[in-house]
Amino acid sequence: MAQIVCVLGNKGGTGKTTLSHMISHGMALLGKRVVCVLTDLERERLSKDNRLYLPFDARDAGNLAKVVATLNDVGDWFGVIDGGGNRSDTDSHLANLADLVLLPFRDSHEDMRTVLRDLEWMPRAWGLPSQWPADSPAQRLAQTSTDELLGAFGHRLLDPIPHLAATKLLLQDRIPATLPWQLTNACVALAMQVFELLDVQYESPEAFAAPR
Repeated sequence: MAQIVCVLGNKGGTGKTTLSHMISHGMALLGKRVVCVLTDLERERLSKDNRLYLPFDARDAGNLAKVVATLNDVGDWFGVIDGGGNRSDTDSHLANLADLVLLPFRDSHEDMRTVLRDLEWMPRAWGLPSQWPADSPAQRLAQTSTDELLGAFGHRLLDPIPHLAATKLLLQDRIPATLPWQLTNACVALAMQVFELLDVQYESPEAFAAPR
């Protein structure tokens, strides 16, 4: 049986689709076979061109059932499901299918209040700070807000994913043959966090350092 990761949450605009593709790309770089499953009705299907993972259009409920059934019949694949936003019934269904649920949120009080409710509602889920500020003063403010609003769930929060303009490249229909090293490193770091939560072994990542 494949392992399934669902990126969910009732707040829109937190980067669920981007993070789903980042996780998929990072997993593939770590030697895994991955399907990135689209369920967000506001998104369009993306091409396989230049991707190391397989995008699959499951906006239709029948297609979602098919891909989940297929994943349940294989043992060496991973499914990453982009849940879309503000769909509590769909999130509940997907959470029941998942081995791991991630709930992205940005550094706003509105996002944090929403993810707080989602963390209470889904006790096995993990919060994922996303699009996190890069400059030190903004990071300190974001951490203060996180401590104040989500302090009780600090043990269920992953390391923040920094804001990177290059992440939009993963959402192009056909991605570039070569991606920036900053994006590659971020995808690998995120996938490693996911694998640690799933207790999955993976190949040692190659270094994708800045050019000298």
